[in-house]
Amino acid sequence: MTASFVCRTESQLPVEQLFDLARSIDMHVESQRTSGEWAVSGVTSGLIGEGQEVTWRAWHFGIPLTMTSRITRLDFPRSFTDEQVKGPFKAFRHVHEFAATPSGTIMVDRVEFTAPLGVLGRAVERLFLAQYLERLIAQRGGFLAGDADRRIN
Repeated sequence: MTASFVCRTESQLPVEQLFDLARSIDMHVESQRTSGEWAVSGVTSGLIGEGQEVTWRAWHFGIPLTMTSRITRLDFPRSFTDEQVKGPFKAFRHVHEFAATPSGTIMVDRVEFTAPLGVLGRAVERLFLAQYLERLIAQRGGFLAGDADRRIN
C-alpha cells in the first residue's frame, strides 16, 4: 500500500529563486542538519538537474540510511520530480510544484511512498512514517521559503 501527503509552503521569494533553492544540494543539506544528512555521491553540491542522481546518507530513528534519488522530470520553474532508485523504501516519489502568486510563490510538495516490510510496513507507514516524513518536508519548505538572503550555486 502506498502512503501519501501534500505540504504547501508560501514564500515571498520569486518562483525561479524558490525553484532553484529546492533543487540545491547545499540548501537540502542545511535544511536537514538535525538528521546529519549529506550528499555522498552523484551531484554533491550546487543544483541538481534532470536525469542526475544524488546519494544521501543520513541518520533517522537512530539508524544510518542511504538513499539514491534521480531527478526524473524537470520543467523550470514549474515542477520537478525526484524518485528513489535505491534505498530503504519499496518506492519513493516526491513531486515539487511551484506557482507564482502576487506576493511570491506557492510551493507544493507531493510525496508518495511505500515502506518495506509487507504488512508491518503498512502499519508503520500509516501510524508513524507518513507523519515523520511530512514534518521533515514541511520544515524543509519553511527553511527554503525564509532563506531569501542565501546564495546558491
